[in-house]
Amino acid sequence: METENQGQLNCNTKDIITRMPRLDTVIMVEKFIKEHSGDFKKTELFNNLPKKTMWGTFNVILSYLVENNKIGIDKADHVIYVWNPRLAEKFMNKKRY
Repeated sequence: METENQGQLNCNTKDIITRMPRLDTVIMVEKFIKEHSGDFKKTELFNNLPKKTMWGTFNVILSYLVENNKIGIDKADHVIYVWNPRLAEKFMNKKRY
């Protein structure tokens, strides 16, 4: 499946419902992306993961990470880790009026 130019992932997760990932797999993929941010495109990332996973499961994980603003896709289709926990904590602790 291809990515769009706006940094969004184009995956139809409804077609791959049988490929729901385990938490340890999600954490493994997220950690790998964080350590190699911008180094790989989607397929390259899949092929270089430390543990094998099914393509459908991988797509569900990427969709989850995109929807939760943890990763983005640049114009060259590289997967980039964008989550900033310090900034998120700052907003969480900010007083609301």
